[in-house]
Amino acid sequence: MATTQVSKALLVRLEALPGKEDDVRDFLNQGLSIVDGEPKTVRWFGIQFGPSSFGIFDAFPDDDGRQAHLSGEVAKALGEKTGELFEEPVIEQLDVVAEKQPA
Repeated sequence: MATTQVSKALLVRLEALPGKEDDVRDFLNQGLSIVDGEPKTVRWFGIQFGPSSFGIFDAFPDDDGRQAHLSGEVAKALGEKTGELFEEPVIEQLDVVAEKQPA
């Protein structure tokens, strides 16, 4: 089965509110099941930078896929949990210049 090449990505940084680190970790695990239903979100990672710093890195074949994701369920959930689990997310739109395809 061929893997979809990506050209666009998002990096979302989340700073957990004090004592909410485990809740943010759970939130990221729940996000994975949401993006399973998004065919144009072809790579998705919940990541942790440090003790209270988390993030999401996801990649898309094109900007249409990225924009669909930004208006989708994960973005809605981010908005709902801002101020409850984490500070205002920092969302960076990225271009992918090179990738190693998954095996």
